[in-house]
Formats: sequence, C-alpha cells, structure tokens
Amino acid sequence: MKKDKKLRRSGAVIMAKLILLLGSLAYIMILAVINGSLGFICAMGVTLLGAIGIAKALGETIAVSYGLIIALAVVCGVLRGLLRYLEQYGNHYIAFRLLAVLRDKIFGALRILCPAKLESKQKGSIIAMITSDIETLEVFYAHTVSPVCIAFIVSLSVFLFVGFVSSWYLALTALAGFLVIGIVLPIISSGRLKASGVKYRGEFASFNAYFLDSIKGIRDIVLNNAGKRREDEVNRRSDILLMETKNIKKNTSRAAALTELCVSVFILLTLTVGIILVTGGMLSVGRMIIGVVAVFGSFGPVIAISALPGNLTQTFASGDRVLDLLSEEPAVTPVINGEKIDYKKLEVRDLSFSYYGRTEVLSDICMHAEKGEIIGIIGESGCGKSTFLKLLLRFWRKEKGEIAYNGLDIDMVDTDSLLDNVTMVSQSTYLFDETIEDNLRIAKPDASRQEIEDACRMASVHDFIKTLPDGYKTEVGALGDNLSAGEKQRIGLARAFLRASPLILLDEPTSNVDSINEGIILKALKEQKNKKSIILVSHRESTMAIADRIYKVKNGKMTEVNKV
Repeated sequence: MKKDKKLRRSGAVIMAKLILLLGSLAYIMILAVINGSLGFICAMGVTLLGAIGIAKALGETIAVSYGLIIALAVVCGVLRGLLRYLEQYGNHYIAFRLLAVLRDKIFGALRILCPAKLESKQKGSIIAMITSDIETLEVFYAHTVSPVCIAFIVSLSVFLFVGFVSSWYLALTALAGFLVIGIVLPIISSGRLKASGVKYRGEFASFNAYFLDSIKGIRDIVLNNAGKRREDEVNRRSDILLMETKNIKKNTSRAAALTELCVSVFILLTLTVGIILVTGGMLSVGRMIIGVVAVFGSFGPVIAISALPGNLTQTFASGDRVLDLLSEEPAVTPVINGEKIDYKKLEVRDLSFSYYGRTEVLSDICMHAEKGEIIGIIGESGCGKSTFLKLLLRFWRKEKGEIAYNGLDIDMVDTDSLLDNVTMVSQSTYLFDETIEDNLRIAKPDASRQEIEDACRMASVHDFIKTLPDGYKTEVGALGDNLSAGEKQRIGLARAFLRASPLILLDEPTSNVDSINEGIILKALKEQKNKKSIILVSHRESTMAIADRIYKVKNGKMTEVNKV
C-alpha cells in the first residue's frame, strides 16, 4: 500500500538541497567559479583589447602602448584556455565525486528502508534512479551551478566596466539584456518544459520497471503465449517516451531560438544607443566602440543560463526522486546498543497492526512459542500470516500490543542480536548469480563443507545438487534461473538450517515442492525441534501434521485450534 501523494518540491528547493550535498567539496566549486569567471573575462579581453587599440588609433587618450595591448591580448588568449580547463576540471571532479557519494547515500537509504519499504517499490524504478537519475544530476553539478555564478559575476563586471569606462546608458542597456536573457527567458522556458520533463522521467522509470519485469518473466510470457501482448505494451510505452522526448526537444529548440533573437535585439539596441550617444555628443567614438564591444562579447554566460531549462526540467525531476528516497522515513529504525538475547521463548500479547494506519491487518493477536516446539499457523492467502512473521523480525513496527523475546519487548532488543536469534525463510528465495555454495555461505561464511552438506540433506536438496555437473560449484545463473522454484526454495531452507538460529520462521516452506519432498522436509523439521523453535506458516492442512500447536488466522484474528 502507498502513502498519500505529496507535493512536488519547487526547482529552487531542489537546487538548494542539491547544493547542500556539496559539503566539503564546496571550496572546489568556488575555485571553479573563480576560474570560469576569470577565464571568460580573459576571452572577452582579447576582443576588448582590440577595441582599445582601435580607440587609441581614433585619438582616445589611452596610456598603454600598442605593443603592450598586443601582448596582453596574447596573454588573455593563453589564460583563457588554462582557466577554462581548470574550471571544467573542477566542475567535473565535483560532479563525479558527488555522483559516487549520492550512489552511496542511495544504497545506504535502501539498506535502511529495506525490507518493508522496498516491497512496494518497483525494482526497475530503483535501478533507473541509481543509473539514469544519478547520471542526470551530473548536468546540475558540472553545467549548472558554476555557469549561473559565472554569469552573475561576469555580467556585474561588464555592467560596472561599461558604466565607468564608456557610458552608464550603455551599461543599463546591457543590464536589461542580461536580466531578460538570464532570468526572464529561463523562467518562461522552465514553465513550458517543467511538466514534460517531469512526465518524461516518470515514464522512463515506469518503462524501466516494466521492461525489467518482462525480462525476468520471459519464460512465463512464452509459456502463456503472451509475447505479442507484451510486445505491444512495450511499443506503446516506447511511443509515449518518444512523444515526450519530441515535446522536450521542440520546446527546447523554441527557447533557444527565442534566446538568439533576444541577443540579436539587444546587440542592435546597444549599438543604436551608442550611435545616439555619439551623435548627441555625449560619448566619443572610441569609448563607444569600447563599450559596445564589451557588451557584444558579454552575452555568452547568460546565453548558457537561458539554455539551462531544457536540461534542468529533467534534472529537477531526477533530483526530486532522489531527494524523495533520501528523505523517506524507514518503517522502523534499527535498535543499536539494545539488549542482547539468547532465545528461549516468544510471547505475543494483544498485537495489532495496519499498513500506514489504514485497514487493520491483524487485531489483538495472542500466541506463544517455547523452545523445542513447532508452532503451526494456518490461514487463507492474504489473511496476514506473512505480515505476522515480519512483525516478529521487526520489519514493521507494531501498532499496539507486545512481542516479547524472553520477556523483553522487541523494541528493546538489539537488532543484530534479534537477527542472530531469528531466521526467516520467505515464500520466494532470492539466489545471487554465484555458485550454490556461495549462496549457502551467505548464512554462515565460515561454514565447513560438512556443515553445508548436512544443512542441504535436512532440506532434501543435497542429492539434487550432487547430480549437477559441478555439484556445489554450479552457477545458479542470474535470478537463479538455472533452478526451479522448488529447488530454490529448498536451498533457502538449507540456508536457514546452516545459520542454526534458535528460532526459525518458515513462510510456506513446502509450497513449491511435491508431496514426497514435502514429507522429507517436514521430517527434517521435526528432527530439529529439540534444538530450536519453529514457526511454520502454511495454507496447507498437510503441513500442519508436525506442529505441536496450531493457530488459525481469519479476518485478522488468530485463535488456537485443536489438532485433528
């Protein structure tokens, strides 16, 4: 179930939060801005020095020789290249360092949010965030923050230079151009591009999730002859993405054309003002040339700002999604430095729970389990059996009531200690793209080969593994696709036996095996009960045969029933 949809952050808020992530790298960004500003001023200096030379030739009193003017122009050209390199190096250094930091933060957030909060998230969407969204943010750090600061510094410098050296009328004309091109046009463009950019990122993430699901389920798609329908849906979503891309490109092209038009208009306007000033005797020709040339060469930084909205719409959409994940509160927080336990018994009293405070899933649950017992929990699918097991592991926070281990409430138990004492085998076992042995060693990295084989015998999977060409060294393949659902489930059960926790929670442990293997697994479980507690959840009556006591879940209530 999902929470109520929240309001999207504004672009300014997203920018501010992304800038705050700079942290200790802020000084490098400042150096990049300084280098970029000086570099652009040097680039302007080449043509401006040429204008000064012309002004000197026209009779202006300029206390600089022609030789020095030429030398300064050469120095400005060389410095422009060096400063531009340092600016880009600094920007990209920050960008790629921060991308690594952001990915680390995202993985850290995922670790905190899992497993409860990740159950409702599409895996393809998460992959899109880690890859595409993070890469999109590179545009912000390398090509947005620095250009905005450079545009402000250069525009202010040109305004003051033209005002003091040439004419304040020319300076005010240039300022009007800077404001229109650097502020007004980006605001207009951003408003037009915002909706399409957000929609594109959302559709892109949705397409990733759908396509990943299609790849993972390719076998079932083929077996159910659903390939054509799936292909049509992929094509439909591709067409939507293409349409959104075209809309973004069209609006971006219009914004770029409008920017170029405005630049041309203000250049002509500046020239017109200069001619009027000269004609009216308010300005000499030489100083008019210096002022006009300075203004002509100063629009580069504001043009760069005007072009930003085309990229920023997607950047803000990506940034908003990343910030959403980083700011999302976990369903529970780990208990650190809590009480350590050595499991002896479990008591549940008056336990109630609902997802996000909505429809109640479990109500006033009471049950207990002693060491040496197998407790059976039976009920129809969707009645809350799996949710109950997750509460016992504190994957979700209980709303009221008590879950007590050895008489100690679960909220007081150290999380690491809890996970050392309690192991859960879910309905679907995830296998990594490694060998069977490596997948088993996740439960106990230092396990001996004999311990591994004993655990697999108890799970009725050892004989099967021995039939494989490479035995325990057999690669399971991506997503465990080289094994059947039943084989994966039994390997998951072997993991639980290998971990040897004193309390094992089994969620439908025999749902993917035949009756013969079910009997073998149940026999192995019964043999283990003297050493530990086992809570066995199933909708099968046959699975309950080994249970010492049975609880039935119906309509969110749990009642103990007599064995038949």
